[in-house]
Amino acid sequence: MTFSTPGPVFVGRSAQLRTLVEHAARTRTAGSATVLVSGEAGVGKSRLLQEFGGRHGDALLLSGGCLELGVEGLPFAPFVTVLRGLLRARGPAPFAAVAEGTGQELARLLPELGSPPPDRREARGRLFGQVLRLLTAAAGTGGLTMVVEDLHWADSATRDLLVYLIRTLDTAPVQIVVSYRSDDLHREHPLRRLLPELLRLPTVTHLELGPLSRSEVARQAAALRGHELTPSEVTALYERTSGYPLFVESLLETGRTDGQVPARSLELLLGPLERLGENARTLAKTASVGAVGGDRIGHALLARVAELDEDVLDTALSELVDANVLRADEEGYVFRHALLREAVHEELLPGRHARLHLQFAEVLQERPDLAPSDRLAVELAHHFHAAHELPRALGAAWRAARRAHEALAFSEELHMLQRVLELWERVPDAAEQTGATLVKVLERAAESAYDSGRMSKAKRLAEEGLAELGEAHGPDERIAQAVLLRRLGRARMQLGDHDGIDDLIAALDVHPPADPGYGFLLAVLARELLMRGGLLPAHRLHDSDRGGDTGGERLLDATELTRKALAHAEVYHDPCARSDALVTLASLQSQAGDTTAAMATFEEAVDAALDPELASRALGGLASMLREHGRYAEAAEAAQRGLEQARTSGLLRPQGSFLALNLAEIHYETGDLAAAGAMADQGMEWAPPPLIRFFLMCLAGRTALARGDLAAAEEVTAEVVAAGVTESPRLQLALIATTLTIEVALARGETGAALAASERVCAGTDFALWTGYAWPLLASVARAVRAGGPDDPAAARLRAVLRPMLERIAAHGPVQQGHRATVAALLGEAGATSAESALAWRRAVELWESTDAALQHAWAVLRLAEWEAAHGERVAAVRRLRGAAAVAERCGAVPLAGQVTDLARRLNASLDAEPGRAPAPPSGLTPRELEVLRLLTRGATNAEIAAELFISAKTASVHVSNILAKLGVANRGAAAARGRALGLTPLLDRS
Repeated sequence: MTFSTPGPVFVGRSAQLRTLVEHAARTRTAGSATVLVSGEAGVGKSRLLQEFGGRHGDALLLSGGCLELGVEGLPFAPFVTVLRGLLRARGPAPFAAVAEGTGQELARLLPELGSPPPDRREARGRLFGQVLRLLTAAAGTGGLTMVVEDLHWADSATRDLLVYLIRTLDTAPVQIVVSYRSDDLHREHPLRRLLPELLRLPTVTHLELGPLSRSEVARQAAALRGHELTPSEVTALYERTSGYPLFVESLLETGRTDGQVPARSLELLLGPLERLGENARTLAKTASVGAVGGDRIGHALLARVAELDEDVLDTALSELVDANVLRADEEGYVFRHALLREAVHEELLPGRHARLHLQFAEVLQERPDLAPSDRLAVELAHHFHAAHELPRALGAAWRAARRAHEALAFSEELHMLQRVLELWERVPDAAEQTGATLVKVLERAAESAYDSGRMSKAKRLAEEGLAELGEAHGPDERIAQAVLLRRLGRARMQLGDHDGIDDLIAALDVHPPADPGYGFLLAVLARELLMRGGLLPAHRLHDSDRGGDTGGERLLDATELTRKALAHAEVYHDPCARSDALVTLASLQSQAGDTTAAMATFEEAVDAALDPELASRALGGLASMLREHGRYAEAAEAAQRGLEQARTSGLLRPQGSFLALNLAEIHYETGDLAAAGAMADQGMEWAPPPLIRFFLMCLAGRTALARGDLAAAEEVTAEVVAAGVTESPRLQLALIATTLTIEVALARGETGAALAASERVCAGTDFALWTGYAWPLLASVARAVRAGGPDDPAAARLRAVLRPMLERIAAHGPVQQGHRATVAALLGEAGATSAESALAWRRAVELWESTDAALQHAWAVLRLAEWEAAHGERVAAVRRLRGAAAVAERCGAVPLAGQVTDLARRLNASLDAEPGRAPAPPSGLTPRELEVLRLLTRGATNAEIAAELFISAKTASVHVSNILAKLGVANRGAAAARGRALGLTPLLDRS
């Protein structure tokens, strides 16, 4: 078989590939069926079919493509290729069989079969019938797949034969796969009429290929380049190619992600244009200059700049629309594809290019009604800049930035402001053009960079602004310095530079308290103190905010600073400061366990937020609080609200990743591990700042560990530890990172490392500040203590540290109470009576049962079942294990499932309610003897075997004797060697 030459990398089509493979399997039993695969040029249809060709199984696969030769292609071109492939594969015998008694009609397509019969009226019907019988025979019982590529170029004969086969193959196990370019179907194309007819048939399925996602483009580019692109390179590549694999490949062939469209794509894209008249080609070039927004241009604007007679203009436009270069709608015209417009645009010579841009700019200045009001500023900026009219370009860019700011389009604002900065030194009257100083432009650029999630750029711009400002003297300069310091500090902290708080504190020293921004600065500092559990010396505040304290020794915590921020916001009517401070206040209320007040304050913050970033942050905080209190459905609803807010406001990069983290945590805690991993991946795709990135990484690592992917969890842990995340002053991040570190160490069997990490985090950490993250960490510490056993000195020290925490640290809501009960039960296993231990685990199970935290509940059930098994309550233990097994299977929690299976095996119990017949153990051993032999492989004594399997030492001795006899060996060592030869391994670590 032969497909069109594909690109070397297959990315992002796993679902479509699976659809094709499953469709092929169904045709082997259910009869012939057809898949129509559509998509625009360059979207990857041929690449998908090539990949499918390598995975279709043992069935015969034949492929042929239609040829582009004018309006009509060669007759039956794809079927000639298909039949010739079949002739090579099976020889002439099948062809002779179908022609017996009627003449070899197939020779009309394959001359090598001999001379065809004389022409006759029914020849076409006979030919079609022979093709039908030949394919049916070739399919046999194993099946056959026939692929027809590029149906948009098919001649009428090919279309007729294809429709005939689709309708008449019936029960034959033949799969037909047909591809076509959806963007090549102009108004009069015959497929426009044929496709609806085919899609009405019950055996026909439509599979439409869309562009790749941003992350898929990144993977394709990485595979082609041999290394990953930077986020900005990926964004540029994705925006220029719109996710079309062919164009991604073509652009990367140039060695860069920007610049001109490569020749191979030009040939593909410009082909239809070359066949048009001069007026149409000239008009397309004019349109390519004017199509600024979404590759679209209005009719009136195009007509005004083109300066063509009306009849000539109409004729040229009709040609362009009929050739599918332009598409017309009620708003004007749009190029079929962004790269098509770029390819046409690249054909312009420099002089003509500049003159056209200047014409568009001057027409729009004269007739602003010819452009949508929301696009006028940016279109003027674009045209003046391309026309090299620098003064007017700078002024237009400044106005476009202002318009983007009003529309909350932060990335677009930053782009325009950067253009202003680039032109500033080249335009003598730049300050007059903008009505602003260079420092003010830098300040606004730093703000837009921060709001669009580009923290490194925000940091650099703020530093440039401070350098340009120099020493501040007057009130305006002091305000500018304070604002730039605030921007710098926030950007540094988002980049993981925790000393950025020094910039915030320095801003307090210069910020005039009468300025409204002072309240927002207090709110930002209060938020940072909340995250760190830090304190601020009162003397750093303005005199009026010290509360009469002049000693300079009093320290303010987050609560006091939040109150001051709210008071300042009230006096100076600063809604941003108020909303920001309300989010911090709500978090403080949540920490204190006042969920009702916290919910009301979070909602008040959302309502008060004029800034969508603050609204998204408030909803994210609300979601976090509800999750920590076990109100998962409400938490998910709040996070989704925030995500929608971020999406509609263009804040997916800075805020979407935070909300994705909220959702991923909810999925993880409720046991939907697949959804948790997918949401963490989604958050990472939005290029989060380092702070959120590490949160997502830790959550992804814990999810991978819960699913049994230790290697992935180890990889995350190594990066997190190397970056010093476990030592972060942001307590939440340090707690979740340390939790992951301990859990990975336990999974690796490195109890000592787990205990060492536990001791480090327990030394000096105030767990009361963030109990929602503290209790899961303390549960992991308690598991490490349990694994260390009663005689380990580190475990003993940690027990002494943990026990007072059970009373000292608050547990808000059923989830935190469940973690606290788990910690108590784990600690109680050492030194508690049997009855006390049972009571502790039953308490933990009851608490978890009242939540939707499926995996935590199942783990506590497993521990209780283990106690019941050890104390003769076998029936109860088995019942609990079956419930835990069901949860582990549903959640995809492989390690938990293994521990449950291990305990069931030790109990000699089936996890099925109605177990079937088990396979006979080797050498005639009973299932119980097999378990004893497994323990012998690790050198267990009779006493250890008895403890492990909940039997007496005497019974263990009897089992060992029986094993020696059945295996025909003389001693325990020989039995152990035989067990290892049988593939038996020591039991799982159940810590």
